[in-house]
Amino acid sequence: MMDLLGRDKEQHIIKQLVESDKSDFLVLWGRRRVGKTYLIREYFKNNFSFYISGIQNSTKKEQLGHFASALTFYGKMPYAPAKSWLDAFRQLIHLLENSRKRGKKVIFIDELPWFDTNRSGFITGLDFFWNTWASARKDILLIACGSATSWIIKKLLNNRGGLHNRVTRRMHLAPFTLKECEAFFQSKKIQFDRKSIIDAYMIFGGIPYYLEMFERGLSVAQNVDNMLYKKDAPLQNEFLFLYASLFKNYESHLKIIEALSAKTKGLTREEIIVASGISNGGGLSVMLEELDQCDMIRSYSGYGKKRKSTTYQLADFFSLFYYNFLKTNKMNDEHYWINSLDNARRRAWSGYAFEQVCLAHFAQIRQKLGISGVLIKSSSWRSNRKENGAQIDLVIERNDRIINLCEMKYVDEEFVIDKKYDENLRNKRATFKRETKTTKTMHLTMITTYGVAHNEYWGNIQSEVKMDDLFVAGQ
Repeated sequence: MMDLLGRDKEQHIIKQLVESDKSDFLVLWGRRRVGKTYLIREYFKNNFSFYISGIQNSTKKEQLGHFASALTFYGKMPYAPAKSWLDAFRQLIHLLENSRKRGKKVIFIDELPWFDTNRSGFITGLDFFWNTWASARKDILLIACGSATSWIIKKLLNNRGGLHNRVTRRMHLAPFTLKECEAFFQSKKIQFDRKSIIDAYMIFGGIPYYLEMFERGLSVAQNVDNMLYKKDAPLQNEFLFLYASLFKNYESHLKIIEALSAKTKGLTREEIIVASGISNGGGLSVMLEELDQCDMIRSYSGYGKKRKSTTYQLADFFSLFYYNFLKTNKMNDEHYWINSLDNARRRAWSGYAFEQVCLAHFAQIRQKLGISGVLIKSSSWRSNRKENGAQIDLVIERNDRIINLCEMKYVDEEFVIDKKYDENLRNKRATFKRETKTTKTMHLTMITTYGVAHNEYWGNIQSEVKMDDLFVAGQ
């Protein structure tokens, strides 16, 4: 298993909590498989005053028995299963008050949402533990973790009862960056060039659980076939399992995801309602927030548009890949990915997936452009013309009166701007200026894998970002 690579910001936060002179309640959430449990267990080297993980689809009685077993393990004395969660947390208080451990007592409750079975009273017990005992002390660090994002948001982060505003620290664990993926592969002695790492990222994102399955000595394409297409491949059923673990009523979330998968440039709320068949109620807002909170979708506004015109876009790489190449795959070809290296569908997907890689590394793009400290607004833009209208996928409006109009291109060598593409770029810039009526200076920016050939049409490009620039630590 991997060492604790990356996660420098998160480790710094945990260190602060351990060293603080008060008790803290940390809630950690994020997409399933992103490494939440691994981060906490490895940071503390399993040196907890109390640790337990919920059991999915288990009864209240079974969960309380499981809790008693953990109390017995850490207390070195028998604890009988409690009849209620109030009594169970009283037992936990007893264990901690009799602990001889000096310094912070770390209580890690993993997969916490699974304890909250129907009418179980679990939240009441947790409320009692934190508000009447732990928060009044100076030596408690309570860490709650779970993949059921909808539960975490509703019951902990947005709680309107006794736990309202009681969470002292929130931590959203995002996928690895390209830099962290590179370090991960190096730690496993897997030799991939940066283009290959991007190819892997475009399918699996920066999800440590998936990266852990890569084998030394095989190409990215060979690994993809082994993980997804061979008989009994380990990730064949991953897609449905992923969403079922994240959301209680995941079927509705999947309707949104499927609608977005068919429209790479994204959909507005109104378009999602039409495409998914989901009614325009409060439930849709909650689902969109939940999908955004666990990095499955991203939201953005068009240039010069108001917030109500927000567009939602599928951002999870594995979900995008699933709808393009797994859901409808009927070929039963165990070498499908290697055998489809050069087809039109794959080329179209690659271009869009690379755009998403770039957007996921926006901090690195800003750093390369030298505008990390400059106030900016990022957006996209579409021409008002219905036919032959120009479109720009990334517009960076800067406080220094510069607007970067960014083009993203995924190619296997230097990108060559020919006469036709040069005319296309000129048209985009002219149309943007005419329709937005901006008076600011516009810079054409190319974001590519290997850079842009400096030929006769290069002169209109003011700045460029290369693949290597995405492999740095974002500021």
